[in-house]
Amino acid sequence: MSKVKTAYFCSNCGYESAKWLGKCPSCSSWNTFSEEVLSKGTEKNENGWKDYHGDKRNTKTILLNKVSATEEDRILTADGELNRVLGGGIVPGSIVLVAGEPGIGKSTLFLQVGLQLKGVRTLYISGEESEQQIKMRADRLKSSNDDFYLLTETATNVLFQEIKKLRPQLVIVDSIQTLQSNFIESSPGSVSQIRECAAEFQRFAKETDTPVFLIGHITKDGSIAGPKILEHMVDTVLQFEGDRHYAYRILRTLKNRFGSTAELGIYEMTGDGMRSVSNPSEILITQKEEQLSGSAIAATLEGIRPLLIEVQALVTQSVYGTPQRTVSGFDLRRLQLLLAVLEKRGGFHFGIKDVFVNIAGGLKVEDPSIDLSVICALLSSFEDVPLPQKICFAGEVGLNGEIRAVNRIEQRIAEAEKLGFEKIIVSKYNKKGFDNQKTGIKVIPVGEVQEVYQLLFVN
Repeated sequence: MSKVKTAYFCSNCGYESAKWLGKCPSCSSWNTFSEEVLSKGTEKNENGWKDYHGDKRNTKTILLNKVSATEEDRILTADGELNRVLGGGIVPGSIVLVAGEPGIGKSTLFLQVGLQLKGVRTLYISGEESEQQIKMRADRLKSSNDDFYLLTETATNVLFQEIKKLRPQLVIVDSIQTLQSNFIESSPGSVSQIRECAAEFQRFAKETDTPVFLIGHITKDGSIAGPKILEHMVDTVLQFEGDRHYAYRILRTLKNRFGSTAELGIYEMTGDGMRSVSNPSEILITQKEEQLSGSAIAATLEGIRPLLIEVQALVTQSVYGTPQRTVSGFDLRRLQLLLAVLEKRGGFHFGIKDVFVNIAGGLKVEDPSIDLSVICALLSSFEDVPLPQKICFAGEVGLNGEIRAVNRIEQRIAEAEKLGFEKIIVSKYNKKGFDNQKTGIKVIPVGEVQEVYQLLFVN
């Protein structure tokens, strides 16, 4: 008998080594190597996709100028948010990885998408749930489709035999961590199994022009489970975010070879499944009757979509020796930078205060244009003076206290005007980016943080 071959894999990045190592040479992580049994088999891992459509693919070298540049039609789903996040629809032959926390709604969303795709033969592969469980969820979604097929199996050799028989136009795999290839003898969910199963589906997608959705898990620190090479192998990586205590879910693009990487889709979890939210600005702004200090509205952008979000700040006297800096949905280091600007350029003593900043609605924002609204919310809570109603902000704050220009200012102004705001404070360097005569909202240009303070808090 041949000797059993083993190798050591880094559980963080997938680096392969012939022996155990304490520190990974690739990602510098400690104690992440685990031993896995390899059994490549005598035959080549080839599923025979060359004659999948009846015609054989050309594998010869070809001149680039002779390649036809015809753009293939994308598959448009009934979900406008998913179409936007994917860059305009599902690209034939693409492989998409979708990751998120357990119970966030990944399976529900893509079961719903598959059931709503009329005229597209869809195969839903489940390694986590039984056929009865999926049928119960489909009944709850109140959707039906005569071209929707179900397969509960984890062995890839059986999966591809069924795929050859059915020849689906869309494949959804739930989840990649449950699949097992017969070419690898390690357990499902291991680094080598995830890599091999994803590689098999990648070859299938590219050689047959069939789009594949891979639903994946995440680790306890929020990163996508499996080797880092998994994200490099796929065409698109989508992150499904949200808090279980909120009804809203966010589908964010982390990588996209066919569109923008800054797109965002917002859903509401209901009893009948996921509902697309067409106007998220209304849900991200708290409807309150009385004015309260420490609240400011920011005009931000996520991809090509303008959003109005509420920034909440609380500044209190520090009880302990070291002041606290706590954030939710905002970068802590960015907050410390803005506090240093207020301390140095404005003379406000935040060094003896506890500071708390929250982005309402459970949203995580990285757009630097919300700096001005964070500054104004901090000053409002510091002075305990509410900001005027129907006013919003869009501007980046520099280290010298200057208000810097932001991109696509016209879209931000139009979104604020659409939601009934009367004033918007922007950088004076954005004057060339909009026509003040055509807007129905008053645009107030400012140049420094001191001007904003004088404008809002000094009568």
